[in-house]
Amino acid sequence: MVRLPLSPAELERGARLGALLRRARGGRSMLDTALDAGVSPETLRKIESGRVATPAFSTIAAIAAVLGLSLDAVWAEINQPDHGVAPARRAGERLAS
Repeated sequence: MVRLPLSPAELERGARLGALLRRARGGRSMLDTALDAGVSPETLRKIESGRVATPAFSTIAAIAAVLGLSLDAVWAEINQPDHGVAPARRAGERLAS
């Protein structure tokens, strides 16, 4: 199967996803996070560095669950330009009114 090159928009989304996951991971080790999510540390490293810009949904769902991130918040954040992006909400957290 031949994979088409990623668009600039997909590459930007991948970079935003990686940055989001790095921020959410905070001081937690990459190894612990990856193992708890059931992915290899190399996979997590590639996602966080933007080298894997379009990871599988199940991979992102597992990592987000381990980090306590809402998938809705992840989706909203990675689909916005970098300026003015609010931090991702934790699972179960509501927007302030």
